[in-house]
Amino acid sequence: MLNRLLHFYWGFARGLTVGVRGAVLDGNGKVLLVRHGYAPGWHLPGGGVEPGESFADALARELEEEGNVVLKGVPQLHGVFQNIGVSRRDHVAVFIVREFEWKGPKPPGIEIREAAFFPVGQLADGATTGTRRRLEEILHGAATSALW
Repeated sequence: MLNRLLHFYWGFARGLTVGVRGAVLDGNGKVLLVRHGYAPGWHLPGGGVEPGESFADALARELEEEGNVVLKGVPQLHGVFQNIGVSRRDHVAVFIVREFEWKGPKPPGIEIREAAFFPVGQLADGATTGTRRRLEEILHGAATSALW
């Protein structure tokens, strides 16, 4: 509910909303997922791009805030997707992150309840459909959809 209200507000304040998410993949076949306090399910970490902020800067900030991850290399753009489940105005740029430093588990907070690495073949129960689709595209060459 809060998520929809925020996007409703952003529709007036920004016109178009743009976010970033990172498919943070370690060298052992695991991916970082986060569970928010305001939206159900497990998601790729990420969030909104602020005015004046680049996608790269937003991604670096969000990965550190949500997953305690520091980028160490240049992430690869996987694609930009329209997230009509949130709003017709919402778009998400997804990046593949393979070079990073994980500073350890992040303590639970109001925004992020949990952040953890999961084997890509055994994602957390409740991993969202969008998260699963992006990982299938990235890891298994599934056809890429324009929609989240």
